[in-house]
Amino acid sequence: MNKLSLLDVAFFVAESEASPKHVGGLMICKRPARSRSTFAADLYRDLLTFTDVESPFNRVIHFSLTAMPTWQEIDSVDLGQHVFYHQLRRGKNGRQELYAAVSELHQPMLDRSRPLWEVHVIGGLSEGRFALYVKMHHASADGVTMVRWAADSLASTATDLELRPLWSVRHGAADRQRKRLTDKMTQSLLGDLTGVGKRLLGIGRLAAMLLLESVKLTKNAISLPFVADGNTPLTGQVTAGRQFATANVAMARVKEICARTRSTLNHVALTCLDGALHRYLADEGVDLKRPITIQMPVNLRKEGERGTGNKIGIIQVELSPPTDDPYVRLRNIGFSLRNVRSMIDSVAPDAIESYTLITGVVGQLAEMLGLSNRLPPTGNTLVSNIPGPREFLYIKGARMEELHPISTLPAGNLLNITLFSYAGQLFFGLIATDELPNLERLSAYVAEAFTELEQSVLDAHQPAH
Repeated sequence: MNKLSLLDVAFFVAESEASPKHVGGLMICKRPARSRSTFAADLYRDLLTFTDVESPFNRVIHFSLTAMPTWQEIDSVDLGQHVFYHQLRRGKNGRQELYAAVSELHQPMLDRSRPLWEVHVIGGLSEGRFALYVKMHHASADGVTMVRWAADSLASTATDLELRPLWSVRHGAADRQRKRLTDKMTQSLLGDLTGVGKRLLGIGRLAAMLLLESVKLTKNAISLPFVADGNTPLTGQVTAGRQFATANVAMARVKEICARTRSTLNHVALTCLDGALHRYLADEGVDLKRPITIQMPVNLRKEGERGTGNKIGIIQVELSPPTDDPYVRLRNIGFSLRNVRSMIDSVAPDAIESYTLITGVVGQLAEMLGLSNRLPPTGNTLVSNIPGPREFLYIKGARMEELHPISTLPAGNLLNITLFSYAGQLFFGLIATDELPNLERLSAYVAEAFTELEQSVLDAHQPAH
């Protein structure tokens, strides 16, 4: 029996039919050469034979009126309630039809009476492809953990034909997490009080930083919550119905910009998103006078620490003041992110986690009371970055060509963007409510903004004649 952290519990408290709290991933695979057209259907039938389900895929949530919720393992799992097959029709089997199908699968809440995960095999895609869509409740795992589990279940070569469904793999991290939780429960009262003291000290330091920022004695140490412009299509009351779009650029091109400008991948990616969002908002008749504010998850795990559940904080970051120069935008964002990194490194992780819960509760209360259309949002959108495998992975000889993360929507945000690097490509996954207009146009602008940044950097570094 495993207790949940406060952050994990918060995902259940915040969940509703309009705003489910699961995360997912879309894997697009190429059938092996000379394989049958029924490859995906055969794979689905093979998956159903792996009836031994390992933790945490055999756990259900148990709520109590007198104690914190807990995970409880069950004796058997009916795979027919968790593994599904879909066949796209010929002529309706392109990328947009796939995205529409996955958007529909991503909308419903997971049934809390069962383990909170699903795997969908989608056959019949054009050009000899099929897809796997996986969804799992955010209280069970964060994006980094899900990617690790997926990598554990796939092969590193096309010749490795052994099937290892992610629910059948014994994830050692889950066992270590159980031990850590048990150790935590046996800590002395003095140890608990010491932890509380460190948390309070960190919260005090973070509050002081926010106060200095609010009276303009510091700049970009951390952006204040609830000051983002709420008069944009990006924010408001989250409603049911989802749409999904993607963009991608070659990592070699990203690394070239990083090398020329001494920037990081985050700097470059956020510069592209900032430019794309400003262009998109201009199309929608919105002229922002202040920087776009994003909510940005930060990994609070110590180096080498692994485990189930969530160990993240979410802070607000101002991007660049409006500018038509992509190179200036890159410099502004780099300055902002470096200051934010310094702030995070100076504050205890528990304090960041507490700050995340406090701001999340305020935003969630506004959404539960139907006030998200009238109150300032925590930020304009949420952007996260998940590093993935550098080499191609395979399932029964089929190469996984693309992996797109599909996240959940935070309170007050109609758009969530996740970055994912895999096999030489940087993917941008955009999930939004149906109410957000022209999502595909925004995804196209991301790629165009990267090309503009690339040209701007090349022009700035041309040798003088």
